[in-house]
Amino acid sequence: MTQKHSQLRRSAAPSLGSLAITVAVMVVALFWPAGTFAWPRGWIFLGLFLALTAMAIVWIWRTNPELFAARSRYQKGTKSWDAVVATLTIILFAAILPVGAFDDGRFHWAPQPWWVVFLGYLLMSAGYLGLTWAQSVNRHFEPTVRIQTNRDHKVIDSGPYAVIRHPGYATAILLAAGTALSLGSLYALIPVGLLVVVLFGRTLGEEAELRKGLEGYAEYMERVRWRWIPGVW
Repeated sequence: MTQKHSQLRRSAAPSLGSLAITVAVMVVALFWPAGTFAWPRGWIFLGLFLALTAMAIVWIWRTNPELFAARSRYQKGTKSWDAVVATLTIILFAAILPVGAFDDGRFHWAPQPWWVVFLGYLLMSAGYLGLTWAQSVNRHFEPTVRIQTNRDHKVIDSGPYAVIRHPGYATAILLAAGTALSLGSLYALIPVGLLVVVLFGRTLGEEAELRKGLEGYAEYMERVRWRWIPGVW
């Protein structure tokens, strides 16, 4: 048990270091555009993000600790097109923060009531926890698309994957929309909309790769019909 815990700590350590950097970047991305540190919605959002992240780290640490290393970088075998798409996805998600800060924190382009912000908290929490659930059951949940021959790649059809084929993308969109509303910004939904378009294309590209290269994926597509939303798409 001691050896196992030691291995888990070593796996989690790089993730914790990255988290510290991420939080520092988020502080700059939020409060420099806002023009002030006296922006309550920015601090509440940051606090909720940290609380959800702590829960996610513990959850993944207990259920799928190898994911910390697998998601630390783009792995060998990543398709060049997907490296571009994955990077664009990160940029669009990050853009939500300064756009929301310029809007609600500094210029007040479209002031939103607190009930919209609370709705954002609910969507953000549901999206973050849903994304963590998908990561917890899928040991192949890497940041880019590839056939993971070095990790005994198999079709995952448990947890949320029994209902939709791409719960990671579906919940990431929910998280992004919740982030925008948590900051009290409708303008921050613009990068969210662009993110939806990018992830739509990435979903189709990923399915083409998996259907071609992963044994059993075509049959999985027949069993689980929906990609993001049951009954819709």
